[in-house]
Amino acid sequence: MDGSICTLSTGDARLNVGLIGVGKMGLPIARHLHAGGHRVIVFDASSPRAALARGAGLRVGETLSAVLENADIVLSSLPHDAAFDAVANELAAHMGQGQVYVDTSTVSIAVSRRVARAFEEAQVSYLRVAVSGNPQMVENAQLTSIASGQHAGYLRVHPLLKLLGPAQFYVGSGDEARVMKLVINLMVASTAAMLAEALALGQKGGLNWDDMWQVISASAVGSPVVKAKADQLKKYDFTPTFTVEQMQKDVGLILEAGAALHVPLLLTGLVAQSLQHAVAIGAAAEDYAAIIKVAQRSAGLPLRA
Repeated sequence: MDGSICTLSTGDARLNVGLIGVGKMGLPIARHLHAGGHRVIVFDASSPRAALARGAGLRVGETLSAVLENADIVLSSLPHDAAFDAVANELAAHMGQGQVYVDTSTVSIAVSRRVARAFEEAQVSYLRVAVSGNPQMVENAQLTSIASGQHAGYLRVHPLLKLLGPAQFYVGSGDEARVMKLVINLMVASTAAMLAEALALGQKGGLNWDDMWQVISASAVGSPVVKAKADQLKKYDFTPTFTVEQMQKDVGLILEAGAALHVPLLLTGLVAQSLQHAVAIGAAAEDYAAIIKVAQRSAGLPLRA
């Protein structure tokens, strides 16, 4: 099954699911699982996020222990290594045999391996599930799920993943899903950097902004990532689906993995500098595509379409 789309039956039993972290991705994931007929309880240390979950009709636990109680599967969606490390080690200390832990966060391979050792000692199945897609895609149940870890755990979790999108992949027994997510995000970040320079070149050469977007979207380079951004960026709208700072974090993880695996990532290093430049011009909280402004500024163009 490695590297292939799974096609398991849809006649699956209701599961007790605990979900930790109801941010932009975690909240709609919880809603889809709840709508799919599973018994879901969520937890978030942020009171406003917990309130949003209540408002969405979800049951909210006051503590991690409340989420763990009676859970068949515990999922987490966390913002960075430190949060993941703290939560995962707490879970490893309290989860038991028969439960499955699933993490969907984008974190470093190093911290994931440390956590794996803790769950191995606890004899609890630990599944890494990378989800590819932005908050709008998760709202529309259009995520691609890439999983690795114990295969038996994957088979138990697969009915949940089918509720999040049309494609699910199982890629190995270790941290392969973490690596795959970094591979995908490297290409997403590099696409934005390539697009930024291409638009600056075209604009400096006298091309109309709308015309460029129309032609690029219809051309051989009109990838799903480019097309997804086209309508928004045609209006020079950098409302974030994923911020410059968030992409900085991911590119940092990519460079860290490259160093650990002895893979030169020359272009990725340049993308990291473009993102840092975007922060320097005040675009840290804008969409990561704001590196378009960096290319415009470098070319002596105005920061507008």
